[in-house]
Amino acid sequence: MSDAEQDTSVLGKRTRNGDNMQENTDRDQAQAEETVASVQQADGEDDDDDDIGPMPMPVDAPGNGAAKKKRKVLPHEKLYLDHLPSADRYFKSFMHRDVINFCVMTRTEFLLTTSVDGHLKLWKKQDQGIEFVKHYRAHLAQVVSVSASADGQLFASVAEDGTAKVFDVVNFDMINMIKLGYTPHACCWVHRRGQAQGLLAVSEKNTGTIRLYDGRGNDQPLETIDKLHRFPVHIMTYSDRYDTVISADEGGFIEYWQPTEPFELPKNVPGLWSYKSTTDLYEFKKSKSTPTCITLSPDSSSFVTFSLPDRQIRIFSFLSGKLTRKYDESLAAMQEMQQAGTAIYRVDDMEFGRRLAVERELELPGPDGRVPGMWINAVWDESGAFVIYPTLLGVKVVNTVTNRVVRLFGKDETVRFMNLTLYQGAPAKKGLTTVAAAASANPLLAEKSTRDPTLACTGYKRQRFYMFTRSEPEDDKSGDRDIFNERPTREEQSIASSAPVLGKGAPSPLANAATIHTTLGDMHLRLFPQQAPKAVENFVGHARSGYYEGVIFHRVIPKFMIQTGDPLGDGTGGTSIWGDEFEDEFTDELKHDRPYTVSMANAGPGTNGSQFFITTNATPWLDKKHTIFGRVLSGLEVVHAIENVKTNKLDKPFEDIKIVNIDVE
Repeated sequence: MSDAEQDTSVLGKRTRNGDNMQENTDRDQAQAEETVASVQQADGEDDDDDDIGPMPMPVDAPGNGAAKKKRKVLPHEKLYLDHLPSADRYFKSFMHRDVINFCVMTRTEFLLTTSVDGHLKLWKKQDQGIEFVKHYRAHLAQVVSVSASADGQLFASVAEDGTAKVFDVVNFDMINMIKLGYTPHACCWVHRRGQAQGLLAVSEKNTGTIRLYDGRGNDQPLETIDKLHRFPVHIMTYSDRYDTVISADEGGFIEYWQPTEPFELPKNVPGLWSYKSTTDLYEFKKSKSTPTCITLSPDSSSFVTFSLPDRQIRIFSFLSGKLTRKYDESLAAMQEMQQAGTAIYRVDDMEFGRRLAVERELELPGPDGRVPGMWINAVWDESGAFVIYPTLLGVKVVNTVTNRVVRLFGKDETVRFMNLTLYQGAPAKKGLTTVAAAASANPLLAEKSTRDPTLACTGYKRQRFYMFTRSEPEDDKSGDRDIFNERPTREEQSIASSAPVLGKGAPSPLANAATIHTTLGDMHLRLFPQQAPKAVENFVGHARSGYYEGVIFHRVIPKFMIQTGDPLGDGTGGTSIWGDEFEDEFTDELKHDRPYTVSMANAGPGTNGSQFFITTNATPWLDKKHTIFGRVLSGLEVVHAIENVKTNKLDKPFEDIKIVNIDVE
């Protein structure tokens, strides 16, 4: 038996000798519950109660100090979870022309996204999903910080070009441009709701100076604060309830201050700490780490931080400054849980290694000198009981009362999610509801008031932002999960373009795209004739001749791939259009680094025939082993529908799923 036949990760054609490939399946071990031993009371020699006297108090009676500790419970937890996204995979994704670094949802139901090339896009939340509103080329350099005002009316962005841009969100208009005269580091709106003057605080990159500007005024700062921090300030967050700013600098120091003279610790906030020595705000200095975000809870009672390089999630009380919760998301902890099998979700060891390599990249400065991991943030839900943050395994939703992970978004996605923003409103619910309307059983009224909770996320080195909702991608009838709302780049155009390739004798016209019609739906493919000319020519030739019509998907492995193309239906048949096996075509441009990759199946080097497979996950170990000749662009729900069918021990579906025909373009 060849190596390819022995390796279960190789997508090969089975031999006719009847050998069966057996795959071991991992089974979860059930945890045994500890039983509580009953307390035995010692009996005296005489059973007469009058001689014994008063009985001693029970062991678990109040006051004995041995009462069993009750597990904490969050009241109405199910209701809170119903107001959060619940789908495992993202529902839609939209594009920028370059890598997206920030996404912010405002109280006015607008989503704003920025990219490293200085572009900004506004999107309006609809009853279901979002709608594009406007596109600005706001800056000529990378956007380094953004901020939305407490009332959601104003939005500001600052960039390395030394400018701050101010936007009227509701009217989606840019209303001011401030030339700072220095390179900014962070910005934050520091005025209360309803306040006439919009105060914008901007910190300087190379010093600890913070300047306050009138958001609608000129380039001159109203105030300069240069004695608060000694290191450059990279985070500022404003509490509308307490009219207080929390700022953090690169030295690990955190300060509270009011945006009015004398810019010091507020004196009029009841219960607020007076001496920093009584707080835990030196935590970052002690751990030699730097916070990447400071996010206040909806009622400003707490704030959550994520820090590098220790990768700790910390929750502080706003008034006392004390550390109330701490969750370890360090790489050492992740590796330990992966090896012990105690992680909330255990990924394949090869996939875990790939994710670990990406995590290490997040701590390294990029070409622009900035650390990508500094874009990671954490957000609260509207109840203030759940903290949501991205990790190596996906986006975690943690109940801070019970200290349990209640949901994990995107665990099967190949994207490393970074910057998050959460929407939990009901866009269609406008105005007051009458008593009669509330008491009626009108389904249209009920539908209009339905919430559409949406979690928008950016991705590491991705030009897209992703939206998790309560709907899975399969629920979308269009089948287009990744929306192409931008023109392709020159590189993408070159990959998608075709050129005539010389076959045996005469030129053979090749296609750029194909649609596979199956008994479960249609899949639309992009083909790569320049990178894999023979594989594309072979696929197109079989498609046009009807060779694949009626062929079944004979091998299906969840979270790995679906395989077809064998007219015999058992993985042992199929030939090329030339009648012989043809050579592999490998290129560094195409890799198995994402799902929905279409590749040739083989039984070893140079043994390509007619069988091909579509991956449902990243499979980097297949690089340089299988020829990639296409990717699925839409109809992804069909891929997953085939992936999730029931199979026998040879991975063959119990019910045949057939290719009806294939159209090429």
